[in-house]
Amino acid sequence: MVPGLTDDSLAEKLIDLALKRGAEAAEVLQSRSRSRPVFFEANRLKQLESSTALGTALRLWVNGRPGLAVAYGNVDPEAIVDKALAISALNDPETVDLVEGTSQAYPDMGQEVPVEQLIEWGQGMIDRIRSAYPEVICGVDVECDVETTRILNTNGLDCRYSDATLSSYLSADWVRGDDFLSVSDGQTQRDVLNIDALTDQVLQRLAWAEQSAEVETGRMPVIFTAKAADMLWSTLQSALSGKRVLERSSPWSNALGEQMTSSQITLRQDPEAGPFSCPFDDEGTPTQQLVFIDKGVVTLFYSDRAVGRTLGAESTGNGFRPGLGSYPTPSLYNTLVQPGSKSLEDLIAGLSNGVLVDQILGGGAGIAGDFSVNIDLGYRIHRGELVGRVKDTMVAGNVYSALKDNVELGRDADWNGSCYTPSVLLDGLSITSG
Repeated sequence: MVPGLTDDSLAEKLIDLALKRGAEAAEVLQSRSRSRPVFFEANRLKQLESSTALGTALRLWVNGRPGLAVAYGNVDPEAIVDKALAISALNDPETVDLVEGTSQAYPDMGQEVPVEQLIEWGQGMIDRIRSAYPEVICGVDVECDVETTRILNTNGLDCRYSDATLSSYLSADWVRGDDFLSVSDGQTQRDVLNIDALTDQVLQRLAWAEQSAEVETGRMPVIFTAKAADMLWSTLQSALSGKRVLERSSPWSNALGEQMTSSQITLRQDPEAGPFSCPFDDEGTPTQQLVFIDKGVVTLFYSDRAVGRTLGAESTGNGFRPGLGSYPTPSLYNTLVQPGSKSLEDLIAGLSNGVLVDQILGGGAGIAGDFSVNIDLGYRIHRGELVGRVKDTMVAGNVYSALKDNVELGRDADWNGSCYTPSVLLDGLSITSG
């Protein structure tokens, strides 16, 4: 439990008061957090911060009409219940579907790290970059976050867990005359950060960018590094949403059981994997190991309780709230792409002509899959080698078409946000160089 916040009985008070005021069902979701970020700017330690927060969301039903109210800090329970009741009177009735259960405290995940260690990690990364490239200007954010999530409802459910995560973001800006280069990468872990691996990534990109290269406009193979490949998977994640299937906005609405991507692609989630593991969703449904795409075949859509019921199935444990003030909606907490057998170096060595994309500018592809993005950091591949950084270059294509055939996955999988992805080689994307 995150210390420093009082009134641990606020959730129980809200449930009791909601029932006394006429609600037939109620649910409280609470999030207690403490964050300790450390900021380095222009190669120097700039700022230390510490913040603690408590957020509480009450959802209740009166005659089937839902009402949702959210408050922060320790507040008057009467005020929260009054607000939820007022909102309930404005909504149409819906099916009340709360998880049944008992009281359960899940094991805490991750360990806190003292601020002195965070400073040491940040300074260590800067020192390594500057020893190799003295003219580079570095910025570092290192943070330890501890969050306790609790959900309590009138069906007897009361579950909670605490989650400590470490994150770091490293940027290196290199000005050479009129040329400006910015290389950045991040890492999220539990217990300990692998700052050597993060620094190695940035140093490698700086070395690759020492020379410039030109690339011709046309169609050619493109490798997305693990850092850039998330653009591809985010489109598939949207297409697998049960809510989009109901709305008929997913191009895969009728794709269950169909081969929709290359057989090289298997996409799944795992509630015990990586720093984004999660024992239950924001409705209290236990999370579970699921396979959404199995060797290219769509096997499952993810859903919350309402969407699962409408689809004639159960919740997959993917009912999450974009914010405390929002209702649950189908969402993913982590996504794992099954790695391939080749290293990134092997993928590069296999191309006579192509582009390696490491950072992009732009929003990426939408649900339709079409994308046209500027390459913020990319390199030309010539005769199996990286020969220099490319500038003023765009890459375009369609995610679904590109992932259909001639796909190769690297074995260098890493966490990019909440997506565990390897590098990806796609054939025949459009490159435009200005």
